[in-house]
Amino acid sequence: MPTSNLPYDVIFSDIDGTLLNKDRELSERTKTVIHKLKDQIPIVLISSRMPDAMRHLQKELEIENQPLICYNGGLTLIDNAEKTSNAIPVPILEKLMEFNNDLNVHLSLYKAEEWHVRENDYWAKREENNTKVSPKISDLNVVRESWQRDEKGAHKIMVMGDEEKVQQISTFLSDNFSDDLHLYRSKPTYLEIAHKSISKLSGIDYLLDNHFQTTRERSLAFGDNYNDLEMIANLGHGVAVGNAKDEVKAAADQIADTGKNDGVAKTLEEIFTEFL
Repeated sequence: MPTSNLPYDVIFSDIDGTLLNKDRELSERTKTVIHKLKDQIPIVLISSRMPDAMRHLQKELEIENQPLICYNGGLTLIDNAEKTSNAIPVPILEKLMEFNNDLNVHLSLYKAEEWHVRENDYWAKREENNTKVSPKISDLNVVRESWQRDEKGAHKIMVMGDEEKVQQISTFLSDNFSDDLHLYRSKPTYLEIAHKSISKLSGIDYLLDNHFQTTRERSLAFGDNYNDLEMIANLGHGVAVGNAKDEVKAAADQIADTGKNDGVAKTLEEIFTEFL
């Protein structure tokens, strides 16, 4: 367990837009601060990313012994073992793929350690550059059939492409599967799809209850976007970086400098001054 006289017991941080700098990398200042804190308090990365797109950051921060909350809470790992998993049912994936036949928008299918795309197009290359993970070029129908046989689903589906076509897919899914899916429009050209039941807070609650044995009130969180809103609003101290959405800032206990300008590192330096 963390040192008892620390102001908090656990730190949770979003990655993209929050922890990374303008080059989408960890700054030296961020690494230095976390290296000094990591043996005193658990620092957990929480993201919409797949596990492999988070592990290289864990390694740089020297926190590979800590859990991961992936796919916005759709998958929780402790010591690389799956502890919680909430996936999109294959029949819904099948309907989406049928609807997309004429639109021909890029689909990325994610399940645990798997990332499948039909071709290594502009969107796949862009994600590969951002996350440092390479997709597997696959026949998506074969992937879907395989998952159906294994009674597995997708932890995340990414729809990327023309804004109007992405909107058509969003409307189709909202009209037909609003009780089953959580739709998150991270950019006009991006639509992230997940199981309705998940959130970053659901993953946090699992770890607080089953791994860290502490409370929301004793937890600190950093974030910037709509998918961070729930954890920012409900943990003991929620910090919105300066580039965060207005709604996230409104829910936060503190507004830090921007992610690109070391907002997380600066705030950790302030909060944990006597422990650095």
